[in-house]
Amino acid sequence: MRKPLIISLMLFVYAISSAQTQTQTQNQQVTKPPLARLGDQNKMTPWMTEIWDPEIKIIQPGAKDSDPPSDAIVLFNGTDINSEWEDTQGNPSKWIIKDGALISVRGAGMIKTKRKFSNFQLHIEWKTPSEVTGESQGRGNSGVFLQGLYEVQVLDSYNNRTYRDGQAGSLYKQRAPLVNDCRKPGEWQSYDIIYTAPTFNNDTTTYFTPPRVTVLQNGVLIQNNFSLRGPTEYIGMPEYFIKKHGAESLQLQDHGNPVAFRNIWIREL
Repeated sequence: MRKPLIISLMLFVYAISSAQTQTQTQNQQVTKPPLARLGDQNKMTPWMTEIWDPEIKIIQPGAKDSDPPSDAIVLFNGTDINSEWEDTQGNPSKWIIKDGALISVRGAGMIKTKRKFSNFQLHIEWKTPSEVTGESQGRGNSGVFLQGLYEVQVLDSYNNRTYRDGQAGSLYKQRAPLVNDCRKPGEWQSYDIIYTAPTFNNDTTTYFTPPRVTVLQNGVLIQNNFSLRGPTEYIGMPEYFIKKHGAESLQLQDHGNPVAFRNIWIREL
C-alpha cells in the first residue's frame, strides 16, 4: 500500500509544479519585454532602423557657400529689380542698381518681394557706406524684415556704440546678437538666416508656436534659434501687436542711409 501512495503523492506534486510553471509562462507572455531585451532569437538587427525610401532629393550646391544652390530662388542677380521686387504699394521701386548692387534711396520707402514665403533659408549680402556719417542708429541703418514683420537689423556697428538690442544682427528690440562681428564700413557682409514661421492659437492674437530665427553673420552664429515675442515694434511691447498671418513678403528697409545689397537668394523649407 505504501508504494502506490508514494507514487500518488509524487504525481500530485508534479501536477502542482506544472501548473505553477504554466502560470508563470503565461504571466511572462503578458509582460513580454521589448524585442531589444529578448534573447538572440528576437534580437534587433541593423536593418530594422534603416529607412531607404523615399530617397533624399538631390540638389546642386553653389560653387561657393555664398552662391545659390540649384533649388534656390534668386531674388536679386545684380541687374534686375523689377522682376522680384516692388514698393509696398505694389509699384516699381525707386531704389537704384549700381555696380551690381541694389541701393536704398532716401525717401523711396521700403521694398518687398512679389513672392510670399513661410519657412525659409535666406542669404543676403549688405554693405554700409564707406564714408562714415552719423552715429548710433543714424549710421548705415537698414533692416531685413522676415514676412514683413520681424526685423533683423542692418547697421554700421563697427566702432559705433548703440543700444545692444538695436545693433547689427539684433532681432530689433527683442534680442541682441551673441557677438558683434561687423566688418569695416564699405566692406561687404553677409547674413544667412533660417526662419520658421509662427502658428497661431484660436484667438488669432497669440502664438501657438512663435516665429524662430537663426542668423549667421559673416559665417558666425549670432542668433541661435531665438523665439520672437511678436512683430518688431519701435514703441511698445511686441506681444500686443500679434495678429494671425500666413505667408508674407520679405522686405528691405529704407532708413535714409544708402545701404547696398547683393546676392540675395532664398530656399523655401
